[in-house]
Amino acid sequence: MNTLSKWHSSLTAHVRDEEGDVPGWVLITLMTAGLVVMIWALAGPALGSIFEQAIARVSGM
Repeated sequence: MNTLSKWHSSLTAHVRDEEGDVPGWVLITLMTAGLVVMIWALAGPALGSIFEQAIARVSGM
């Protein structure tokens, strides 16, 4: 077996090992999106209230 054939079989085996795996960046992206949704759900009303108070003070209502 020559060097090129060994390299090809090694690369093919490596690709087959990784076929079913979900890349780490996909999991990180999904987890980050989940955290943003949870934080927004908890802090959204408070942030809305703060924003409305600030607008009321600026506009003098």
